[in-house]
Amino acid sequence: MKNAARFRAALNFAPVDRLPVLEWAPYWDLTVDRWHEEGLPASLQNWEELQDYFELDPMRQLWVWPYKPGAPEVPKHCPGFVKDRKEYLDFKKLLYPDPPFDPEEVEPWLQAHKDEEVILWFTLHGFYWFPREILGVEHQMFAFYDQPDLLREINDDLLAFNLKALELTKSLCRPDFMTVAEDMSYHTGPMLSKQSFDEFLMPCYQPLVPELKAGGMITLVDSDGNVMPLLPWTEQAGFEGTLPLERNADNDLQQIRRDHPRAKLIGGFNKLVMNQGENAMRAEFENLLPIMSGGGYVPGVDHQTPPAVSLQDYQLYLSLLREYCDKAVK
Repeated sequence: MKNAARFRAALNFAPVDRLPVLEWAPYWDLTVDRWHEEGLPASLQNWEELQDYFELDPMRQLWVWPYKPGAPEVPKHCPGFVKDRKEYLDFKKLLYPDPPFDPEEVEPWLQAHKDEEVILWFTLHGFYWFPREILGVEHQMFAFYDQPDLLREINDDLLAFNLKALELTKSLCRPDFMTVAEDMSYHTGPMLSKQSFDEFLMPCYQPLVPELKAGGMITLVDSDGNVMPLLPWTEQAGFEGTLPLERNADNDLQQIRRDHPRAKLIGGFNKLVMNQGENAMRAEFENLLPIMSGGGYVPGVDHQTPPAVSLQDYQLYLSLLREYCDKAVK
């Protein structure tokens, strides 16, 4: 099977010759720095080059950024850029580029995707994620109560931008799957209430998700943390599944599969066992094997491979991943 066709079939519970072998998340800089010290060629730096080096199924991500060139970079802990509507309207001059992205930047991917060799992944900023970047983490939380109209205005603007980006994407290609970046759960569950989800996010998902599905994309929500309480909400919004299923956040994949038998899932391999040797990694794969065999699931590291993992550890992990991706369909 071709890589893209295999990926779609695996997530759609269809027969495959093997499960996809991929690393869906770009590698940590610190991880790659360590690997360079351990023999990884110094010329290899980015996600795409490393995919080729490790002979993974190639994947390319078109992440549409709602920031114009020259906008300030979002700091790691999202202190925010604006505090009220006046500041937002002023900052808006740096947002929502038109066109949403340069088609020439993705042109090299499109022929390979047309030939089904490259898995194409489309990502949009979501309606919890983006206001957090604009307002800052703490300010966003208060804004649900103190500035609801500002939150709605930001999300209405983002929705218009996302729909425009989707139209441009559909004119160029048909991505295999998409994620809305939200990160709205932490270790113990969602960071907003169901009431706030319904009031502020659902009105944006309702026009967007049908358009995504009309574009032929498998639709997933990207949220770190414990997504188990969140899945019924996102399913109600029309999403088909989620990633990355972080194990350290107490996501129980067996329970998720029992409660959501048709959910489409990516990730879920506990990254914290990757430096503990073959027996620990093999036990983790054995734990995941029934889910791998049941369809609708593409295994992978449950977030980025951490710098505690040596190059030798990672190569062993990939060897076991290939073994179990074959074993799951026998």
